[in-house]
This record gives sequence, C-alpha cells and structure tokens, in this order.
Amino acid sequence: MQAYVDLLPTPWRGFMMAGFAAAYMSTVGTQLNWGASYLVNDFYRRFLNKSAPEKHYVTVSRWATVSLFLLSILVTSQIETVGAMWELLLALGSGTGLVLILRWYWWRINAWSEISAMIASFVVSVTALTLLKARMPAGSPLVQSYAMLITVAVSTIVWFSVTMLTAPEPDAKLEAFYQRVRPGGPGWRRISARLGYAGETIPGGALAWTNWLSGIVAVYASLFGIGKIVFGEVGRGVMLLLLAAAAFAWIAKAFREEDAGVRAQRDVVPATGD
Repeated sequence: MQAYVDLLPTPWRGFMMAGFAAAYMSTVGTQLNWGASYLVNDFYRRFLNKSAPEKHYVTVSRWATVSLFLLSILVTSQIETVGAMWELLLALGSGTGLVLILRWYWWRINAWSEISAMIASFVVSVTALTLLKARMPAGSPLVQSYAMLITVAVSTIVWFSVTMLTAPEPDAKLEAFYQRVRPGGPGWRRISARLGYAGETIPGGALAWTNWLSGIVAVYASLFGIGKIVFGEVGRGVMLLLLAAAAFAWIAKAFREEDAGVRAQRDVVPATGD
C-alpha cells in the first residue's frame, strides 16, 4: 500500500484503488453466495423443507445472504486486527479438518457429522480463544496452539458421537457414490464388497499420503525460494526452488502411476456372485 502511494502517479493510484475495491467486493460476494448456498441447499432444503417451489428457495436464499452479511458485521466489530481474524479462522478449520478428510475414506460419515463438526468447532474455538486470552499473557503464541488443540479434541468427540447416534446415508446413495468415485480403502470395504469389488485399495496405494507431504513442500519451498532470490539470497533461493521442483516431480510421477492404476481398477468388472 505504501509503495503505490509513494511511487505511483495520481491517475494510477485511482486505478489501483479501484482494483483493490473490485477484489474486495468479489471476495465478499463469493463468500456470501457460498454461505447462503450451504445454508439453503445443504441444510434448509435437505432437512427442513424438501418440497417447496423454487421461488420459495430463492426468497430464503436472499434472506440468508442478508443475514450472513449482518452477522459478518457483528463478528468483524469484535475483531481488532487481521491477525486475530486469521487466528479465529485457523481454530475454526482445525475442528472440521478431520471429518472433511475422513468423509472420503469412511462410508459412515454423514451430513450430520459435518454439520455437528462445524457448529462444535465454532462454539469451542470462540470460547477457547476468549478464555485463553483472558488467562494467558497478551500476545502469547500458546493461546492459538492451545485453542486449536482444544477445538480439535472437543469437535472430534462431538462429530464422532453424532455420527454414531445418527443414521448413515441410504445404501442407494452410498453405492451410487462408490460406483462413481471408487474411493477404495478399508473404510469403504463394506460397500465395495456388497457391490462385488472385493475391497479395492485406495487410488495411489499405501504411499498416496506422500503426495500431500510433497505438495506442502512444493508450495512453501517455492514461496520462500522466490522470496530469498528477491532479497538477494540467491544461493538459498535456488536450493529451495530445486527442492520445490523435486517435490513437483514426485507428485507428477505419482499422478501418472495413479492414473494408470485407476484406469486398470475401473476396468475391473464387479463379481455378481452368479
């Protein structure tokens, strides 16, 4: 911000301000529409009112958008810094991360698992951050760490309990999902066996998790490598970029092998038992 104020001529300053405003509004509009679609399509329409006309859902979505906007004003009025907002978002995400990953690997996860995880994560993270900030020294990095650990622990207990206490998704949906995605792995063995696929493995095999690790290495090594070069530390920057290139190469190799394995797996005809 300071750079364009000091270095850009007057006409370009206005151009940059317009660009910042457009980027801000596009982000706000995206989040409001996204949130309203979750509330209406994934919750209200699915669980509360399944048979209303489309005009009704459009009206509800408009009210949901306005409500989210007003709630966002309430939340931001309580946030003093951008860093505090990031702390809240990290704590919120920590409570939902596990269930959002496991839904691809375990057939028992249902919609209520995710809903309960989101609600519990919000309540626990806000409560934990508030209490920890009141009890610990100002600016202590342990506040965020403890809040995330508490949020993960409590949210996991909540969504797992809700999962076990609510009915699973209908068999027809589970089977249709498996036929389309073919996720494989022991978490879907019950469904794959019923369909006659005899317990398929997870695409990518036992080392599929290394793609996740390589992705983290590739992104951060690229960011810090470019930063080192920009600030004159060329040697370290080049080393980090080479590390990023090696990580990207590993991912590309794994994807090629995975594509070949998926094509071969999809050619498997399920056993009918006849």
